Amino acid sequence: MKFKKQQTLAKIAQIINCEFVGSEEFSVLGMNEIHVVEEGDIVFVDHPKYYDKALNSAATTILINKKVDCPEGKSLLISDDPFRDFNKLTKHFNPFISSKESIADTAIIGEGTIIQPNVFIGNHVTIGKNCIIHPNVTIYDNSVIGNNVTIHANTVLGADAFYYKNRPTGFDKLVSGGRVVLENNVDLGASCTIDKGVTGNTTIKEGTKIDNQVHVGHDTVIGKKCLIASQTGIAGCVIIEDEVTIWGQVGTNSGITIGKGAVILGQTGVTKSVPGGKSYFGTPIEESREKLKQLAGLKRLLKEK
Repeated sequence: MKFKKQQTLAKIAQIINCEFVGSEEFSVLGMNEIHVVEEGDIVFVDHPKYYDKALNSAATTILINKKVDCPEGKSLLISDDPFRDFNKLTKHFNPFISSKESIADTAIIGEGTIIQPNVFIGNHVTIGKNCIIHPNVTIYDNSVIGNNVTIHANTVLGADAFYYKNRPTGFDKLVSGGRVVLENNVDLGASCTIDKGVTGNTTIKEGTKIDNQVHVGHDTVIGKKCLIASQTGIAGCVIIEDEVTIWGQVGTNSGITIGKGAVILGQTGVTKSVPGGKSYFGTPIEESREKLKQLAGLKRLLKEK
């Protein structure tokens, strides 16, 4: 998430009332999670296991809960609770704005696009030309939709990420400040749910077609010309490369990559990253031919008994 204008380290520290290490005028351009940080961003870290990863990431400001040596060319924000303060910054720079109408005045809708009854379109949504948005679709704030997109009834774009910190008092939610982006010629079936990114984008690229009742988690990127069948659940921070086919009732772990042109057969559990150009099946996932050989061998053994 990039700020609308450049901030200073001192200003950020003032917002969350914390110490800082670095020049007061040190430039801060945005804030992001570790997997999408860029130069100028703030990243937060609150566990020793991930200190080095955060300090050595592309982020140039690290919101951290321990005084450590500051890497050259970077700055630190010292907080007793980085998770809480990251949420404070999200709310400050991207506050929730309630809507008073079904289609926000700030929404931009392209020529030839059809909006059916009972659709909700939030603040600062952009929809391209010649789209069809069917009844009861909900499109949260800041979503971006390209040209020639079809979204079927009851689909929801932009719900919060499923991302919580377990505290003694209960689960504390990481506030979502990202977006959903659908490129040109994407089709979404009925009752799909596409969560927004925590700080970045959940993206579905050009020409991809998604069946009914599919869930896509936060910050996932689905490539061009993919086919995803019904009742598939894709976790957060997944990368699905171009021309992947995923059949029904597949589930994935978070943070994995499915390579270009892969085929994932129905009811597979994608427990790890897999290369492209092959067919996969089963839980844990294996190449389909190997898995089917194993199942045939097991069947023979059972018959022999």
